[in-house]
Amino acid sequence: MDVAVCLIGVGRMGEHICSRLVRAGYRVRAYDVDPERRAAVLASEAQLAVSADHAAVGADVLLTVLPGPAEVTEAVNDQVLKALAPDATWIDMSSNTQTDAEPLRRRAASHGVSVLDAPMGGSPADAAAGRLRLFVGGEDAVLARHQPLLSAVATRITHVGGHGAGYTAKLLVNLLWFGQAVATAEVLLLAQRAGVDVNVMTETLALSPASSAFIRNDLPSLLVGDYLASFGLDHIHDQLAAVTTFAEQLGTPHSLAAAVRQVYEDALTRYGPVDGELLAVALLEEQAGMLLRSVAQPPT
Repeated sequence: MDVAVCLIGVGRMGEHICSRLVRAGYRVRAYDVDPERRAAVLASEAQLAVSADHAAVGADVLLTVLPGPAEVTEAVNDQVLKALAPDATWIDMSSNTQTDAEPLRRRAASHGVSVLDAPMGGSPADAAAGRLRLFVGGEDAVLARHQPLLSAVATRITHVGGHGAGYTAKLLVNLLWFGQAVATAEVLLLAQRAGVDVNVMTETLALSPASSAFIRNDLPSLLVGDYLASFGLDHIHDQLAAVTTFAEQLGTPHSLAAAVRQVYEDALTRYGPVDGELLAVALLEEQAGMLLRSVAQPPT
């Protein structure tokens, strides 16, 4: 295998993706704007780049693993695209939006660069184990060409549709997950206030038609005080706002989406742009004046 990869973004997800690609035999040159991430690049045995332009020189694949649209827009500029090898492909694994990414896709096309949007689902542990879920938008032939690379980091690769479809699918998955988190927390707080044991109610929900992946897989973490500090509240709010804006543009009902966005906006106002995918639940606990478990206290 002689495929050169330019990896931009070596954060908590990108560092594991970097390591897995190196171990799979790809020649990886990596860059992150945060100089503290240099150690992660060196630990993975990838080549450390001094700039995004340097990382892109002669690369067959540009892989971006960044927090959101603003970071992707800043990273994917003309200098980076010009530096890539002929017939290169840009694969964006960031949580982006179709609206924000479309001008970048057109810019990439003007440089002869193919594009796949492949936002990921999963945790840093999933990234380390190579069991991410990818939601891919783009052309069949381009995906087929890069299936081996994507399979080095993911066990589930879903081709959702054309350009931008992957971004949309991931945002909608996130919306439903965050909505389930808020709804489940409200149910359990009400149950607890009414005198129903939280553990009994949790088991009842898990075995009922109201069960969900959140209840089965993620609720146990919350009940021992883990607010899942793997993603920032500000980025979560941005994603939810992007969904409601998109729904407004398309003219579809979105009252529940707007309610979920508002809860996370309130949590962002209360706690600031800190990490915690379930901090909206912490806010609900605070408003109710009780915890859903006795181990941890809501953030202050």
